[in-house]
Amino acid sequence: MAFSLPSSQPQLSPPQPPPPQPLLPEPTITITTTITPTPTPLNQEAQEDKTEFMHKSTNNRRYIQLLAINYFCLFVGSVSSALLSKFYFNHKGGSRWVSTWVQSAGFPLLLLPIYLPYYLFKCTDRRPFSRFTPKLLSLSVIIGFLLGINNLLFSWGNSYLPVSTSSLLLSSQLAFTLILAVIIVKQKITFCNLNCVVLLTLSSVLLALGSKHDKAQGLTKAKYFIGFFSTIGAGLLFALYLPVMEKIYRQVYCYAMVMEMQMIMEIAATALATIGMAADGGFSEMKNESFKVFDLGPRAYWLTVSFNIVTWQLCFMGTAGMVFLTTSLTGGICMTALLSMNVLGGVLVYRDQFSGMKAVSTLLCVWAFSSYVYGMYMKMEEEKERVRENEKICGHHHHRHHHDHNDDNHHQGFLEMAEIVSQGG
Repeated sequence: MAFSLPSSQPQLSPPQPPPPQPLLPEPTITITTTITPTPTPLNQEAQEDKTEFMHKSTNNRRYIQLLAINYFCLFVGSVSSALLSKFYFNHKGGSRWVSTWVQSAGFPLLLLPIYLPYYLFKCTDRRPFSRFTPKLLSLSVIIGFLLGINNLLFSWGNSYLPVSTSSLLLSSQLAFTLILAVIIVKQKITFCNLNCVVLLTLSSVLLALGSKHDKAQGLTKAKYFIGFFSTIGAGLLFALYLPVMEKIYRQVYCYAMVMEMQMIMEIAATALATIGMAADGGFSEMKNESFKVFDLGPRAYWLTVSFNIVTWQLCFMGTAGMVFLTTSLTGGICMTALLSMNVLGGVLVYRDQFSGMKAVSTLLCVWAFSSYVYGMYMKMEEEKERVRENEKICGHHHHRHHHDHNDDNHHQGFLEMAEIVSQGG
């Protein structure tokens, strides 16, 4: 009989997987990444435009100093050049080409503000004429030729008219500057600038009505009207020049670049005047005029020409700087405000007649400029207040960002601790 013995080794059941352990919920971490795009030329230009805007802030001391220097150059250049030009014609200097040529022949003087900041003062990293595009070069040449025509018209007008009459007639360009600035650079019309333009235009009308007998001896009626309309034409052309330059200056990045463009323009204007002088025998006439025509002698003649060259450069440099640092309309108003000083200079130096109409015109000119300056002052105060409000808002946002950043750090630390606990369990 066979017995079956129980096996000495127990029966093993198949291994069972361990029961699932409760796990902590896996933390969810949200990472916010700020992606900075690679600077493209457009972004770079926009950033530079923003930097330039910051440099033009009315709170910037360097901006205020540069603005004051440019207005001083405009003041000295405008008054002195008008008086010296009249001095030249009063002492039998009669070449209008010479008078045109001296207005732009001093362009080498602009090398000083172009090269000294980089090579001597070391206050800028930009090399002179760097980033000066062919487009800016061509625009500078074209506008330079127009500037040469404007200089010729001004010379014709100044040779026939008393300096007080020609100076105040030029204020008529201000109304056209406002109109063209609205069209070209989208200038906003406010009560402040409109009031100023109306008052200055009214002063020109009163001057024209009161100056019909204000003529030099031996000046015919025909030549008087030639001078009158030449001055008006110069004013109109300059009215176009100002807003066009404001639009072009929006493409430049610094004051030195403005001086570089000004230099190119005056080279073109000098070339036009030189061609006219050569075709009309102006250079031989210039030599003959200094020895035989100018009644104060050759030394006084060449001193007059030299000082005229310097003062005209100051005038144009100040004009370009004012347009770049402010607006074309503000630059035109500042130039027009100097006309009252030209009137007083003409009366004091050359004994020009100062009739009641001229007195009223001068008072209107001063009134207009004073009201405009007050309006600009109020605008600057509003801008400063707006800047302070923006700084407060930016500071509040920075505080909130710092607080949120700390909360994110605490949350991140908690998640890391939870992860360690879960791994340890």
